[in-house]
Amino acid sequence: MSQYEQAPDPALTFDDVSVCRGDRVIWSDSTLRVDAGRFVALIGPNGSGKTTLLQVILGLVPSSTGTVQVYGERPGAHNDQIGYVPQNYDTSANEAIRAWDAVLLGLTGRRWGFARIGADERRRIDEALRWVEATDFADRRLSELSGGQRQRIALASALVAHPKMLILDEPLASLDLRNQHEIVVLLARLKQDLGVTIIVVAHDLNPLLAVLDSVIYLLDGHAHHAVIDQVVDSELLTHMYGTPIKVAHTLQGDLYMRGM
Repeated sequence: MSQYEQAPDPALTFDDVSVCRGDRVIWSDSTLRVDAGRFVALIGPNGSGKTTLLQVILGLVPSSTGTVQVYGERPGAHNDQIGYVPQNYDTSANEAIRAWDAVLLGLTGRRWGFARIGADERRRIDEALRWVEATDFADRRLSELSGGQRQRIALASALVAHPKMLILDEPLASLDLRNQHEIVVLLARLKQDLGVTIIVVAHDLNPLLAVLDSVIYLLDGHAHHAVIDQVVDSELLTHMYGTPIKVAHTLQGDLYMRGM
């Protein structure tokens, strides 16, 4: 970065943060900064506190010590600027409704009762569907869609309110390899075109390695943040998951990880 360029504003900052549930410390003494417009994975073994970290960002669980800021404000202050796609979107969505109506709920889901939507809201729904390349099946019921198509509708529902941050909980978990690749390419394009910050909870980093900027990882009771090259390390990953993991290169020079 030259002396004339400004550093990006932070999207997320933790300053000496600890989180407890009852008498149990989930993680502690965690300081990190994620700049706006970055593509970040959140990883850690089961039970390490990944879901708790998301809940802290959304203001659903308070920090026990330290300070958390999301775009310079307290967590939860501007959740309308965060698009959230839960891991169980397939099971929580009403499969009888049209895909178009599922995206509509991304705008109206917080309202009480029914209200007629206007031309601007219709335009935003159609726009979100175009962003995720889902226009062709917008009139079909969710029950008729494939896993990859449903994931696109989930993304459109999160994007329709024009958020500054996308949080996705295991968006690739139930997809085959082709659909995993297509969703990763789509997310990278959304980050580039919309400037949105993306945080993805991931069990397997391999499909994401080509597009990630950095990783938040939960290790030894602390939340850490580092660029991707520092995290894709055999010793670190083996220690984190408690099983041997080898980092290797494909013939094309790309990184990948595999168990030993």
